[in-house]
Amino acid sequence: MCPKYDFGHVSTSFFPIDLLHCNLCEMENVLIPTDFSENAWNAVEYAVNFFENSPCSFYILHVCTDSKKKNRNLDEVHVSCQNQMHDIFHKIENDLPKNEKHKFFKIIDTGYVVGSVRQQVEKNHIDFIVMGTKGASGISKLPLGTNASNVITKVKCATVVVPENAKYSDLKEIAFPTDFLSMYSTETLQSITNIVETHEASARVIHIKNDETLLNEDQEKNKEILDDYLGQNKHSFHFLSNNQIETQVQEFVEHRKINLITMLAKNLSYFEKILFHPKNPDTKYYTDIPFLVLH
Repeated sequence: MCPKYDFGHVSTSFFPIDLLHCNLCEMENVLIPTDFSENAWNAVEYAVNFFENSPCSFYILHVCTDSKKKNRNLDEVHVSCQNQMHDIFHKIENDLPKNEKHKFFKIIDTGYVVGSVRQQVEKNHIDFIVMGTKGASGISKLPLGTNASNVITKVKCATVVVPENAKYSDLKEIAFPTDFLSMYSTETLQSITNIVETHEASARVIHIKNDETLLNEDQEKNKEILDDYLGQNKHSFHFLSNNQIETQVQEFVEHRKINLITMLAKNLSYFEKILFHPKNPDTKYYTDIPFLVLH
């Protein structure tokens, strides 16, 4: 009989132990970077619920880079990291719903977060990264912290970014902002439709434009491709003016009860100012709605 939770070995740069890895083709491999903050724990909870019905190996990664630890003995830092990771696994065992499809593994590393994440993505064949928007400091007023911003722009892996107030709910309404300038790959289109079909969700495609600007020929073609690929899945196209766009996006999210905002990494520059560097940081969807960035 399978255990309610399967906890793997610890793999660290301090204590090199082989990391147990399940190579079942149907299993999702999910990397969750943590700095032991509340937002990082929220990402763990979200990931477990997001993949509730999927066999998953969850790799919980902590990178010891905290500048506050510079004056401490290196061995003390290692022990502190181990203890905090132990606390997370204790919470996983006692606070999260039991799921025999899920396995958890500890990874403690040193160096830089992006480099470590990139290494784990390759080593453990990671399918998704799930992480919080902000770190333990919580100093920045921007909705996206440095580590989260670097991961989604510099690591080529589908990443779910979970804001501090986001709680998992059934994915029934998924927003897909696009500029229609990118030719969508089959893999990207399949990723979008898989999520829509798995959750029996509706896809709401959003395009932000000037009032007098029409789609050019390439944009029209890409729109038709996206329309065809979504096919029988419930979907619709929405055109928002770039005038007071933050307010419009907020109203759209509230009206449609959006559960997830999905976008292509190629479109990040197009939406960066709107979604990640807002003029009004108090707008709710920055803190309430998770983002899925696809590469």
